[in-house]
Order: sequence, then structure tokens, then C-alpha cells
Amino acid sequence: MRLNGEISIANVDDDDDGDGERKENELGLIRSPTPTAPPTRLVVGYALTSKKRQSFLQPKLLALARSKGILFIAVDVKQPLSDQGPFDVVLHKLAGKEWSQMIEDYGQKNPNVTVLDPPDAIEHVNNRQSMLEDVADLNLPDYYGRVTVPRQLVFTTDPSSIPHEVTKEGLKLPLGGVLFKVYIIGEFIKVVRRFSLPDVCKRELSKIAGVFPFPRVSCASASADGADLDPKVAELPPSPLLEMLARELRLRLGLQLFNVDIIREYGTRDLYYIIDINYFPGYGKMPDYEHTFTEFLLSLEQSKYEKVLVA
Repeated sequence: MRLNGEISIANVDDDDDGDGERKENELGLIRSPTPTAPPTRLVVGYALTSKKRQSFLQPKLLALARSKGILFIAVDVKQPLSDQGPFDVVLHKLAGKEWSQMIEDYGQKNPNVTVLDPPDAIEHVNNRQSMLEDVADLNLPDYYGRVTVPRQLVFTTDPSSIPHEVTKEGLKLPLGGVLFKVYIIGEFIKVVRRFSLPDVCKRELSKIAGVFPFPRVSCASASADGADLDPKVAELPPSPLLEMLARELRLRLGLQLFNVDIIREYGTRDLYYIIDINYFPGYGKMPDYEHTFTEFLLSLEQSKYEKVLVA
């Protein structure tokens, strides 16, 4: 077996008294040294909330990244970015105009540094109206299904008027049994199933005054993968449809790290609603996220190298 450019002998008896090593030396062969982590070739500066650090920078990600020559370094947000690093990538999810301005200035002065992602693009998806307008304008081919957004109403007055206004506008909840969370990391796509909001009967509603509580649908404990569901409900959206959707959203939104929440219209197989888009979602809930993310970071560096060669 060839390992790190050297030849290793694996058929030496466990109870060898030393002759095995002498025989290897006589043959001019040596055992491979214990593999060590490669030298750092990619430095990622991160500026994350404490909650995001805990959920994303898990030991399994840090260990795998280190083995591939990727080093994560915390950014001191109280100091100028130009005085830190140098960084190859800046990964961030912080709010505030001051930070946004700091990261924008840094990106302009350091065009060779990849900023994930531009603050103005992040702000765009934080506004639900502008976010869903982008989806409504997609106009994707409907070979594999139709993707749109549900009709919506915004209420700024008395919540008690909601039932009347909803009935007046002819709106209905487009619930199915499953929510599809589409995680996007660059060109990589991963879909997981979560149970959608449950239907609520009138008898249950009559017991509640005011707000009716729903469970969180995004948490991993709400996973519907492996559940005994109707195949028509649990069937994933077609891969070609998701690939087209992800590609168009990356271009329109200017983001590489986001997820899309999709539901299928109940009783149909090809009508999908996008109900939410989130920047830098909880990737720690995604199976094998550490492998996907490290490969994504390495692909960024490879793209830079290829551009230099072309230039």
C-alpha cells in the first residue's frame, strides 16, 4: 500500500521479535511514518455569535479542517480587520451597521479575500418582502415542477381582524405534511425533511384564546427522514428542479451560504412554495456537514488558483 509516497509492509506477524524490521531494512524498505496534518494553506477568519460558534464550529469540523490544512481563527471585532490575519476567507454572521461597514471596507481593500457573504446581500434576505420578490421573479422552466411563493397578507392592526381578512382575500394555508429544508453551500445541495406545521381542528382552536402555539419545524428533533409517511407526501422535489433553483438563487441573491424552506401543495406532486430563505443556517444539523464545508472552502481556493493561471 502506498501512503505519503512511501511503501508500507502490512504482513508482519504481530508476535515478530524484531526480525521483521531487520528484513525490511535488508530489502531496502521502510515503514511509512505516522501521517501528520499538512501545513496550513487556508486561513479562515470567523466572526460569529456565541450560539453560532457552538453549533457550527464543532470539534469534528475543526479536526477535519485541520487535517486538510484549513485553520479557523476568531476575528476580534473590536480591532480593524486589516490589522488581523492575513485571511484567505472571512466567514461572518453578525448584525449591525458598524460591522457591515467594516466588512465591506475590508472586502474592497482586499479583493483577493473571499467574504462569505456580502453584507448587503445578507440584508436583502433578512427582509421577507424583498426575499420573496426574488423568488416570485424567478420564472423557472416548469419541466420538473413549478416553484412559487404563497399569497400573503401583512397585518399592522388588531390581530382579531386576521380571520376576517384572510377569508375576505380567499387565502388558505398551503400545508402539506413535510417541509423540505434545502441546504446550499456553494454548488452543493442537501435536502432534509422536517415535519411541517400540523393541521389544527376548530375544536382545538376553540380552547385557545389569542395565539396558538406551534412547535419549531426547523429543529433536528422534527426530522421526518425515516418516518412512516405517505410516499406522495415524503417524496423529495426532483433534483434537476432543486439544481436550477439553487443556481438561480445564488446568482440573484449573491449568496453562497443559505437554505430554502419548501413545502409541496397538498394533493399535488409538482407545485412547490418557498416560504423562507435563511442566510448561514444551522449547518450543524445537516448530516456530514463538516465534509461538505471543508470541501467547499478548498474549492474556493482552487477557483482562485485557476483564475490566476488564466490571467
